[in-house]
Amino acid sequence: MLAIDGKTLRRSFNDAAKTSALHVVTAFAADARLALGQVAVKHGENEITAARRLLGLLDLTGMLVTGDALHCQAETAQLITDRGGDYLFALKANRPAMLAAVQEYFADPAVSHATHETVDAAHGRIETRRHCVCHDVAWLFSDRRYPDEPRMPGLAIIGMIEAEVERDGRRSVERRYYVSSARLAAERLAAAARAHWRIENSLHWVLDVSFDEDRARNRRDHGPANLAVLRKLALNVLRSAKSGISIRRKRKRSGWSDEFARSVLGQMR
Repeated sequence: MLAIDGKTLRRSFNDAAKTSALHVVTAFAADARLALGQVAVKHGENEITAARRLLGLLDLTGMLVTGDALHCQAETAQLITDRGGDYLFALKANRPAMLAAVQEYFADPAVSHATHETVDAAHGRIETRRHCVCHDVAWLFSDRRYPDEPRMPGLAIIGMIEAEVERDGRRSVERRYYVSSARLAAERLAAAARAHWRIENSLHWVLDVSFDEDRARNRRDHGPANLAVLRKLALNVLRSAKSGISIRRKRKRSGWSDEFARSVLGQMR
């Protein structure tokens, strides 16, 4: 599974040169927890078009590509399917007509659909997630809807995840909606939606905490983008090194011990 997401290097802005902070889009292999590629968002570009440039560099055959609602675009979906992959995108208010139709469908108590339920309990909270999928999506783009409606190419399912959280006697419910070109079962939707967040927890968070990326003040020329690539390469190598030790400790031991550093670098063959 391949997750795509953007990140802004907050301290890379340059007031003197009047340049904004660098924003990069990364492709992350969620199962292996390895960064596979990065492109910088160019001047006058946005994360959506930058993500398409990145996806165009990768072989997506047999790959499930996940992204947040920003990337729920027909052009991005077409690119992924043309390159042999499938997409799974969150559906939010940037597609208002489609979101309203999907919300109405899952809110109808008379409709039955495949479901899968998981329960997690930690830190004084109990979270119950109910995952629902619908494989009949022809009605979503019927002729009865408005003309020239943008379609999601190859759409195979719509999905809904209802998260019910109980904490300190209080209860809250949130529903999230998804579209995918892969005919996912409810169990697979649950696994894929959760795995997507590894790009935040296993990449972006680690880069900020263990590599101080958000505080890096490199600003000139291609320095911020080049160093962002090097940090991801270093994280890939460290993550594959000796297990049972945190990334921070591996970094420190590599600086203290030439032997340990050689053992880490030796994996790059």
